[in-house]
Amino acid sequence: MLEFAIIAFTSLFTMMNPLGIIPVYISLTSHMNSKEAKKVALKSVVVGFLILFLFAVAGKFIFDLFAITIDSLRIVGGIIFFIAGYDMLQARLNRIKSSNDDDFEEVKDVAISPLAIPLIAGPGAITVTIVLYNDATDISLKLVLFSVIFLILLIMLVSLLGGRQIMRFIGENGNKVLMRIMGLIVMVIAVEFVISGLTPILRQIFKIK
Repeated sequence: MLEFAIIAFTSLFTMMNPLGIIPVYISLTSHMNSKEAKKVALKSVVVGFLILFLFAVAGKFIFDLFAITIDSLRIVGGIIFFIAGYDMLQARLNRIKSSNDDDFEEVKDVAISPLAIPLIAGPGAITVTIVLYNDATDISLKLVLFSVIFLILLIMLVSLLGGRQIMRFIGENGNKVLMRIMGLIVMVIAVEFVISGLTPILRQIFKIK
């Protein structure tokens, strides 16, 4: 259970990247007063949790409907993870999470889009959540997964609320170093995802028991 919790926390934390979202949040709420900015932070985190919960519970049903296997999802998730990790290793904003400023200005409710979707609950986070939920073989592990998601989003909420102070404290160089460390971790996890997805497929193709 502890091993599952560590894997879940590491995977989702690096994928959602609570510190990486701070500059975007600050930019989107720069014209708002403190009360409005706090409402945006809270709403985005709540909506993000609901989206991840929905995909965790109903994701496998949706994939079964379209005849998509979990192993295929692991491979795709691993590729997404690897690209995200490489971008973080280069200290760049994740491609999966990036969007131009013009698009941001057109969004009426920034708490839902782009903050909740796709910055908090993006393709990578959704894929990892579905895979981990499928790997959770009993109710206790599923509860661990949701507890981990709740904890990460709580950290994200605190990060958003104290975003300006955090950015001043760690500085631009500190943020880049942190991103590179998380990027390396993400790439290692990505390789494990691809291997775990390819293994059963190759066994089936070559009829290896």
